[in-house]
Amino acid sequence: MRRIAVLDAPSNLGLRPPTETSVPGCAKAPGALRDKGLLPKIGARDAGCLTPPRYDPGDWRPGDGVSHAPQIHSYTLRLAERITTIIDAGEFPLVLGGDCSILLGSALAMRRLGEDVGGRLGLVFVDGHSDFRHPGNAPYTGAAAGEDLALVTGRGAPELAGIEGRRPYFRDNDVVVLGIRENDEYRLDLQAAGFSVRPAPVLRAEGASRTAAWAREQLADCAGYWLHIDVDVLDGAIMPAVDAPTPGGIAFAELELLIAGLVNTPDCLGMEVTIFDPDHDPQGNYAALVVETLVAGLKPLWPKIPAPRKAHDSARRAAR
Repeated sequence: MRRIAVLDAPSNLGLRPPTETSVPGCAKAPGALRDKGLLPKIGARDAGCLTPPRYDPGDWRPGDGVSHAPQIHSYTLRLAERITTIIDAGEFPLVLGGDCSILLGSALAMRRLGEDVGGRLGLVFVDGHSDFRHPGNAPYTGAAAGEDLALVTGRGAPELAGIEGRRPYFRDNDVVVLGIRENDEYRLDLQAAGFSVRPAPVLRAEGASRTAAWAREQLADCAGYWLHIDVDVLDGAIMPAVDAPTPGGIAFAELELLIAGLVNTPDCLGMEVTIFDPDHDPQGNYAALVVETLVAGLKPLWPKIPAPRKAHDSARRAAR
C-alpha cells in the first residue's frame, strides 16, 4: 500500500489575468482544500509546497507566445524533481494545483521515469476542456493552461514542449481524454491525432466506473500512467468556482467513481487536481465538496488502520 504524499503546486502562471488589476485565484486552492481537512482525512503525508515564480505578465499581449514561458519552464523542472522524489520513496503523489500548466511538471517527471524503466507512460486527462490549442490549429498561443495537453504531447514552443530534449512527454496514443464537452473546439483534432476520447455525454451514458475501466484498457501497453483532474470537468451549475465553468459536465458522484476506478491500481503513479478557484467560493462550500469527492475517490489508497485490540478480542470470543 502506497502512502499518499500531498504536494502543493499553487501556480497560476498558466492563466490570463481575470481583470487588469487582479490575478487568477486558483493559486489559493491548495490552502482552501487543506483547510477543509484533506490531508488527515486521507491519511496523507505533507510533502510541502513548491512556491512558484511571481505572477507578472508584464506587457505580454496575445500573439507574443506563451505568457510566463520562462517562469513556467523553471517551475516545470522543479516540480518534476519533487514528483520524482515522492515516487522514488514509494509514495503516491497528490499534487494540488494551481492551474493546468502544472501538468508540464508531472509530464516531464513521467517521461524521465519512463526512460528509467524502459517503458512508455500514459496520461488520463480528465478535464472539461481539451486544452489543445497550439500553433497548428490556432492563430496564436497565449495561456499555457489552455494549451497544456498540446504542450505535453509535443506541440508548441520547445522551451515548454521539449524541455531537456524530451519531446513529446506523452505520445498521442498513450493519452486518454475524459469529460470534455460535446462541442469542444478541438475534439475532432484529438480524434484525428489518435487520442482515446470519451466526452462527458458518453462518459455519463457508459457510467463512470466502466469509463475508468475503459481508460485503463486503452493504456494496457503502458508501464503506468499519470492522472490529471481539472475540476471544471464538473458541470458549471454545481461547480462554478473555476475560471471557465461550462454546462454539460459530470456530477460529483461520477467524478468520485472515476477517480476511484483510476487510482485503484499500481499502474496509476500519481494524480493532480487543478483549476479550483477559492475566489469564487467565499463560504468554502465548494472546497468542502471537492474534498469530500477526493476523500471518497481516493479511498482505495487510504492506509489500512488496524482495529483496536478490544475489537480483535471480541471477534475471537464471537468465533468460539
